[in-house]
Amino acid sequence: MEDAISSSFKKERKHHNLSDSDKLHKVKKQKKKQKSKKKHKKEEKLRHEHKDKDSSEDETLVGPSVPKDLVLSEPSRSMCPMTKEEWEAKKSIIRHIVDPETGRKRLVRGDGEILEEIVSRDRHKEINKLATQADGAFFQKTLFHNK
Repeated sequence: MEDAISSSFKKERKHHNLSDSDKLHKVKKQKKKQKSKKKHKKEEKLRHEHKDKDSSEDETLVGPSVPKDLVLSEPSRSMCPMTKEEWEAKKSIIRHIVDPETGRKRLVRGDGEILEEIVSRDRHKEINKLATQADGAFFQKTLFHNK
């Protein structure tokens, strides 16, 4: 009996002998441990939900549709930098894009860089004339559409 009393007294005395910084350190350690447990539980819950979603095939897609060329085929490489060869291959692709609203034609390199097309003076005047007509038609269309 005396041993039990003396051991509890020693524990109590040991707790009282802790300095304020030691007590603070102990409290911080406990909070960190609790936070870690909470995070682990949350991750487990998300994993189980993810497995449940994969098994259900009746999902409807929410949000805008994403073009297939933008969808990553290798999810493991999604966050790593491109190699020089990949970058050069992507930059070497040049496309002619037509803006459906205004009718303007543009040269687009790789992932969206707009390029200038070098043309003769006569061709430049013709492009400007067509672009001005298309801009005017677009403006008229939006003007009457808004009313």
